[in-house]
Amino acid sequence: MSILAEKEAEKQITVYRKDYQASDFQVEQIDLEFDLDKNKTQVIATFLIRRIQKSKLGNLVLLGHHQSLKKISLDGKPLAPLNYIWSGETLTIPHFPDKGTLRIETEIDPEHNTTLSGLYYADQLFCTQCEAQGFRRITYFLDRPDVMTKYTTTITADKSEFPVLLSNGNLIDKGDIAGGKHWVKWHDPFKKPSYLFALVAGKLDCLEDTYKTLSGRRVTLRIFVEMGKKERAHHAMYALKQAMEWDEKAFGREYDLDIFMIVAVSSFNMGAMENKGLNIFNDKYILVDPTTATDADYDAVTLVVGHEYFHNWTGNRITCRDWFQLSLKEGLTVFRESLFMQEQTSSILRRIQDARTIRSSQFAEDAGPMAHPVRPDSYVEINNFYTVTV
Repeated sequence: MSILAEKEAEKQITVYRKDYQASDFQVEQIDLEFDLDKNKTQVIATFLIRRIQKSKLGNLVLLGHHQSLKKISLDGKPLAPLNYIWSGETLTIPHFPDKGTLRIETEIDPEHNTTLSGLYYADQLFCTQCEAQGFRRITYFLDRPDVMTKYTTTITADKSEFPVLLSNGNLIDKGDIAGGKHWVKWHDPFKKPSYLFALVAGKLDCLEDTYKTLSGRRVTLRIFVEMGKKERAHHAMYALKQAMEWDEKAFGREYDLDIFMIVAVSSFNMGAMENKGLNIFNDKYILVDPTTATDADYDAVTLVVGHEYFHNWTGNRITCRDWFQLSLKEGLTVFRESLFMQEQTSSILRRIQDARTIRSSQFAEDAGPMAHPVRPDSYVEINNFYTVTV
């Protein structure tokens, strides 16, 4: 399906800030299983759901886009089509119990996912981008920032084609399968919203180091890059360690997992993304060549690496209620990024640069037809919400 046809197929609905209502349901935990294939990736999502308002008997409505629904079961019993309502973009289960385990099997086509949202396949690599609403392209879910849960992710793929299999959290198990496949299992012990889920699979080189936290824990640091580019990732590793040390010193925020990973690839459509424990970057914000890079190139890498790392607390562990609060996580993290860069370079020069950005970009936005408040009353397309003002 072309991008135009796909856009036309999705209903453009205006979302109003005044209409916010808390979810009637909370997801206690989710187990995701991926059997990766370029055109027919099988996804099994098993999640424990609890009704928050037990006095209500409302329906459970899950969101989804562009996936084939294969099977549904509740508490181990298959659901017949008469027991749910599937519209393609929503999956509704009437009179969901106060607590239940829902298992949903779907199939997706990463290679033809030209939106580069959700799980997609490009340049011989599987990659995800779930902010703001990409997770619903992976499975049917309560895809909203105020529904936070613990994720366990199992990935199976061909070992020769995809030797590196990554997701959020800590690696807890792995193994080989007859026929040339292998699998890994990742577990994130901290609750997070679905927009922070990440998965990467492919052939990648790795630069590894360690960092000793303020409390004495050893954290493994890994930067994954396309083959042959590892030597240009050393400054990014240095910047990451500087950011971790600065966040401890300035804000008392210590990193909370056993491993922190960055994946930097040329096919990533966003600049960088702060997925919990597995940041994904376009490699122009990671790679620098000492023979050609300028001071500005080094500063750009330091700034973006720091910004995405600082999101671990301002955005990931403490997140938004809804997307109208986007400025809370982005504005606060930009502020922390600015303080960090003032210490890494020159406080005066950094303040001048920040003022130039406001005058050249934000003032122009505020004085033109794109002017809008920091927290607008409504939006039609959430991706248009990522502005200099916000």
